[in-house]
Amino acid sequence: MKRVIRFSRYFFGAAIFSLVLIAWGIAGYITKDGFNLGIDFKAGLIQEVRFAPTAFAVTYDGKDNATVSFTRTGMEVVISGPDTEGATYPFNFSEYRTLDSLALALEETVPGVHVETDAPGSIETAWFLQNAHGNPQINDEPYVVHYLEPGSPEIELADVRDSLSDIEGLSVQVLGAPSDRHFLIRVEDSGEGIGVGQDTVTASLEAAFGDGEVVVTRSDFVGSRFSQHLAEQAGLLMLLTLILILVYASVRFKPQFAIGAVIAIAHDALIMTGFIVWTRMEFNTTTIAAILTILGYSINDTIVVFDRIRETRRLYPDDSFTMLLDRAITETLGRTIITTLTTMLAVLSLYIFTSGSMKDFALALLVGMVSGVYSTIFIACGFADFWDKRIKKEKRSGAGQTVIKAAGA
Repeated sequence: MKRVIRFSRYFFGAAIFSLVLIAWGIAGYITKDGFNLGIDFKAGLIQEVRFAPTAFAVTYDGKDNATVSFTRTGMEVVISGPDTEGATYPFNFSEYRTLDSLALALEETVPGVHVETDAPGSIETAWFLQNAHGNPQINDEPYVVHYLEPGSPEIELADVRDSLSDIEGLSVQVLGAPSDRHFLIRVEDSGEGIGVGQDTVTASLEAAFGDGEVVVTRSDFVGSRFSQHLAEQAGLLMLLTLILILVYASVRFKPQFAIGAVIAIAHDALIMTGFIVWTRMEFNTTTIAAILTILGYSINDTIVVFDRIRETRRLYPDDSFTMLLDRAITETLGRTIITTLTTMLAVLSLYIFTSGSMKDFALALLVGMVSGVYSTIFIACGFADFWDKRIKKEKRSGAGQTVIKAAGA
């Protein structure tokens, strides 16, 4: 017979330990002025930039209107005007693989278009990046296209921040792998305006890294009302998740199990937020995704243990409820450890080999997985055991009062 580990002996101590951790997180929230909000929850200017040199510039001296746009497979130029019915000139990068071939095709095919190259003609057109900061309508003012060659030297986050140190309320975040040279820059709006224009960030970066070396791939302005709405929606999403899990667990199990499951995942959310507060990790949409992922992971582990408790009760009807809990947890412990460790190996790889928000996402998941296993064993099952003992105590108390009344009569 397999030895049963008496986890129930530690239910009370675990509850005290969890309360201390939660209080520690609340204290951090108060003393550190809340979360270190990421750019997703702040009003202001948002720009995605990549450090990529200029490939070529396009001008147009015709009498009609000309616009250039990028597609998934290439680029196209559209000529329109009173005497022109929208002539479209597509250029597929699979056909024009180098800058020289594309530049030659543009000048020979589209009347009035002129191309000035700033990069070696042998560079591949697949490396081109579209500048979202410029006007897609081309005229005598050049429309600039950039390129990023694979294996280009990395740009350090600290260097980007130093180049923008004169701008107040600014934050910088790495996007993707370091070799992508991709950054998300935000200038916070304090309610009195951001004080800088969209060209200010680009000008500061070009002053530090060179003219024509910066391409803006996205530029947006987020108002204070929208950022506040996003924060409210994130909180509502967390609350709705807890309610839905409570409904699901109530249908599948008895009320004490449902409430225990919700308390366990609420515990995991509080432990993760406490960790985020004290480490000053950015609280953004990626962090919300990590917390919701852990809620789903934790409830799955809890449901497995609860199912085993129900099966064990049928196999050992004479055992006490506490013994049933210990037996069920012991029988599922191997499965829990193997599943968690294999998942953590994948997440650990993300933490080691990525950077920026993805690294924070992986770290939050690692903390949440440990908390999820702990809460399933000691919080969810501990609450179910507490509930069962309280009900039995009330029944004994009610039976004792009935006997006393009968004796008095």
